[in-house]
Amino acid sequence: MKPIIKLLPAVLLLFVVALSGCEKEWKTLKMEIWPDSEQTVIEQTADGILFKFCLINEQGEPATVFKEGENFAFGFSVQNQLQNTIMIPTNFVNNNFYRVYRKDNNDMGKPWTGIWCNFSLASQELTVSHNEVRSLNCPWQLTESNRPEYPLCMDESKSVLAKGEYYTFIETPFDYVVNNNKQTIKLNFKINFKIE
Repeated sequence: MKPIIKLLPAVLLLFVVALSGCEKEWKTLKMEIWPDSEQTVIEQTADGILFKFCLINEQGEPATVFKEGENFAFGFSVQNQLQNTIMIPTNFVNNNFYRVYRKDNNDMGKPWTGIWCNFSLASQELTVSHNEVRSLNCPWQLTESNRPEYPLCMDESKSVLAKGEYYTFIETPFDYVVNNNKQTIKLNFKINFKIE
């Protein structure tokens, strides 16, 4: 019995080493843009999926500088450049998705108030076919003509942001399934913007 007890720590160590070797490394997409840069859209591709993240002004154009009182929208899209359809669970829409902070890290909130707000027995995942683009745009202020794209929803409007410097980010694992295989890409996108 004693030889078995002596071998137990070695067997456990071997088991832990074997498990750590099985961990899959995630691909990470990371990018940050600033109001004084020429770039207004974060655009990155991994594993045949094109991601875009930007802020959109009232003219429908990507921007990082807005006038005080001007409404703007958050734009995030996924384009499936693979030959096969992908299924995307919406767990990437976490509590910080589209959250706005002042430069001093003061939390200004997020525009959307829920996801999948309409009761439905339908699957709560996004299906994206070959070359299809799926967007999750959402305005900062809710108006008759400016509403979030489903499955995001809003039941109240945010206050106008005062003059100053702000940032928003998407930092989340992005899971998708293609050919019954689950894949993960870690997104780390940050947009610094200004209200003047």
